[in-house]
Amino acid sequence: MAETTGPADIGLVGLAVMGRNLVLNMARNGFHVAVYNRTTEKMTDFVEGDAADASVTGHAELSDLVESLATPRIVMLMVKSGPAVDKVLDSLLPLLDDGDIVIDGGNSDFHDTQRRVERLADENKHFVGAGVSGGEEGALKGPSIMPGGSPAAWPHVKPILQAIAATAHDGTPCCEWLGSGGSGHFVKMVHNGIEYGDMQLIAEIYDLMSAQGTSNAAMSEAFASWNGGRLESFLVEITAEILAASSPDGEATVDVILDSAGQKGTGRWTAMYGFELGQPVSLIAEAVIARVVSSFVDERQAAADVLGFSEPAIGAAFDLDALEAALYSSKVVSYAQGFSMLAAASREYEWELDLAAIASIWRAGCIIRATFLDDIASVLTEQPDIDSLLVADVFADALTADGQEGWRTVIRAAVGAGVPVPALGSALAFFDGYRTPRLPANLIQAQRDYFGAHGYERVDRPRSEDFHTDWIGDGTEQSVDSYNA
Repeated sequence: MAETTGPADIGLVGLAVMGRNLVLNMARNGFHVAVYNRTTEKMTDFVEGDAADASVTGHAELSDLVESLATPRIVMLMVKSGPAVDKVLDSLLPLLDDGDIVIDGGNSDFHDTQRRVERLADENKHFVGAGVSGGEEGALKGPSIMPGGSPAAWPHVKPILQAIAATAHDGTPCCEWLGSGGSGHFVKMVHNGIEYGDMQLIAEIYDLMSAQGTSNAAMSEAFASWNGGRLESFLVEITAEILAASSPDGEATVDVILDSAGQKGTGRWTAMYGFELGQPVSLIAEAVIARVVSSFVDERQAAADVLGFSEPAIGAAFDLDALEAALYSSKVVSYAQGFSMLAAASREYEWELDLAAIASIWRAGCIIRATFLDDIASVLTEQPDIDSLLVADVFADALTADGQEGWRTVIRAAVGAGVPVPALGSALAFFDGYRTPRLPANLIQAQRDYFGAHGYERVDRPRSEDFHTDWIGDGTEQSVDSYNA
């Protein structure tokens, strides 16, 4: 262990891989870190092993860790979300003083974070829910960090969190205060939902290329080429590397991986809370559903015989430019839906989220980091109240240019060949719906009025004036207020 003097700058509880790497990151950036783990042996192995040359001190008791900290004490929790966080808080809070700070760096439900902010405020302490994205490497080298909670905590935690965060190409740290309550964890949840969508879109493009008979090597070259253009992003970059990888026995690694995708819940939360907010996060929802369908491995194999599956063959129905256009256009829709959801949540919970700042802190360190987040940040800086990113000039021009035909060509070929493209398809459906001046919802509203007397508005009368037709009587129309009187 490196020589350390004086109190520690921060304590960290939970030494799984993310916690360990964050500790090493903090120590590398000049902070003295005290650590504790429920299993003392894991703490000891870490302090005497990976952290042996770092300014890290281990403690077998939580009380000793607290006593080792400078005031106001800052303790970061890197434990499993849910009841485990509350269990640690139950043990930790009696040891803390007024003004001390607890940071939850896990993927907690934002409602739980809001409850914990209020709980600690009642005890004159501060709680911060900080989403951390970037995986193991990001935690070690610099993640994107999304903090929110008690505003009084920010001046104390800012020097540490911004020091360990990734740095964007313009030199700004990928960490900024987002707002009160559960805002930080809500933003991280939406980040993860967009991540689900990105991964599903890329998987569908891979599937379509496979149906064309494209080799893994050629696909790898295509993704690598796209990573040099407007699709430049971490996920496109690693897809190129994955498709080029071989296992020790010489087989392509990706080809021997079972086609069943796991999930930890944040994508599902995004879809659920998006619908609660009245936001059509259709692409994220389809990405979640696709993972669920993928888990039905045995059912799908049995259904293939019953329902007459045949290997799809697309041939030369589209080229790489069309695939690139489909992927880019669908990603724009996904991010537009995600940022519209953030705006809706900001209004609903009075968080005053800075959407441009959110786009900025996603530009490096996190899983969805991508070049076009610069465009998103610019749009939201200049037009913070824009209805949707889809109508911003930079994206509207791209979506209405010739590339849209490539998008449609890819979808037509996929449907014709029987290749499932739920995310690509839902993106195009949303795009078409959003730009259509008159949708067939008038018929739905007539049906609702027919069987439930729910009323409807008229195109030739002011909004909020509701009418009801006597559909099974004489067909007369009257105001809903008169009908219900």
